[in-house]
Amino acid sequence: MIKTDMQLKQDIESELRWDPKVNAAQIGVAVHNGTVSLLGAVNSYGEKSAAERAAKRVSGVRSVAEDLTVKLLGPHKLSDAELSTAASNAIRWNVWTPNTVTVSVQDSRITLTGEVEWQYQREAAEQAVRFLTGVVSVTNSLSINAKASTAQVKEKVEAALLRQAAVDAENITVTTSGGKVTLSGRASGWQAAQAASDAAWSAPGVTAVVDEIHLH
Repeated sequence: MIKTDMQLKQDIESELRWDPKVNAAQIGVAVHNGTVSLLGAVNSYGEKSAAERAAKRVSGVRSVAEDLTVKLLGPHKLSDAELSTAASNAIRWNVWTPNTVTVSVQDSRITLTGEVEWQYQREAAEQAVRFLTGVVSVTNSLSINAKASTAQVKEKVEAALLRQAAVDAENITVTTSGGKVTLSGRASGWQAAQAASDAAWSAPGVTAVVDEIHLH
């Protein structure tokens, strides 16, 4: 079933109200041709992330552009020094984050720099600090330093797509240039396209994934 923009808007608003981590009253929703915009102000970066994930859960959503502003209330405010200490500890205590990750904080905005070997390590580092009290934004500038031949990368990505049931593998084409993987073709929905991207990121040697998949 193809939803109209009005139906999508109503479903997203319902999903935001359903999620207890989100104050839906603070968030406006606009939809144009399946592209969703979230507008307004929220009380934490964690709530901002939760609102985006809630919108993406709704079937028929093609993409989400969030323009939510984090406005910290008194109990959620920390000094940059306090937040830097908390973020550094969160990175250090996370089993998936290597000691090559560096944290800097300015005006409650966290920046992650350094090199890792895998995308999951980039994601784990961001996840470790995303829900800390006092965070306004997170900039993930971690680079991936992985080495594999183009042929190896292409072969492993294609095999991963074929293995995973959530991926429309027969409709997706994989092209590679070094560690950069480009996915093109068609997918049945946003979730299938995201599953393809996640599968590609899990292949050894991948340093970037470009998603050019069109949705049915």
